Amino acid sequence: MKVRVVTFPGSNCDKDVGTVFASEFGATVEYTWYKDSFSDLPDLVVLPGGFSFGDYLRCGAMAKFSNAMESVVTYANKGGKVLGVCNGFQILTESGLLPGALLHNRTLKYICKDVDLVPVAENKIAKGLKGDLSIPIAHGEGAYFADAETLERLEKNGQVVFRYKENPNGSLHDIAGICNEAGNVLGMMPHPERAINPYTGKMDGKQILEALLKK
Repeated sequence: MKVRVVTFPGSNCDKDVGTVFASEFGATVEYTWYKDSFSDLPDLVVLPGGFSFGDYLRCGAMAKFSNAMESVVTYANKGGKVLGVCNGFQILTESGLLPGALLHNRTLKYICKDVDLVPVAENKIAKGLKGDLSIPIAHGEGAYFADAETLERLEKNGQVVFRYKENPNGSLHDIAGICNEAGNVLGMMPHPERAINPYTGKMDGKQILEALLKK
């Protein structure tokens, strides 16, 4: 398996997620700097968490103009699998690969804690995931927002992948993660790579990554 991780100025979860794919899935991991392009077709492209360009203007607003993101869009449109975690999810919405936007938490405070995710049975990626999944969040702008028409379409098409059991940030419809209509692009605010550690007993994140790779 080959996984490509795109990094931006301010990314801080790139090595975390890369290490997980290398150690838990035996993947060959390559890191692509935002100024660079790529034309190959790896098994998965990951947009990691962090603060791309310092979250200047809006989270992900500057990252979407990078050379690497042009390659990601081309790759996704060819059916390549893309995972955006936290800031990566924000970049996916800014680039148009996923609908909606991530707004400031309704508390206007940064939140860092474990939350319970409920997989949505109607979604193709989440299908087969059982029970609540304990996954960490760490964000200040994680409240998912979309207009009523978009929300209706997401629900109708089964594009909502995860909901918060107890909504921590004010996301509409308790949304924690969504995918595109084709199901090859997944964006989520919680960090599955931080819930794959046998030393702490947290392994729910591995189920999520396995489900995406099997899709």
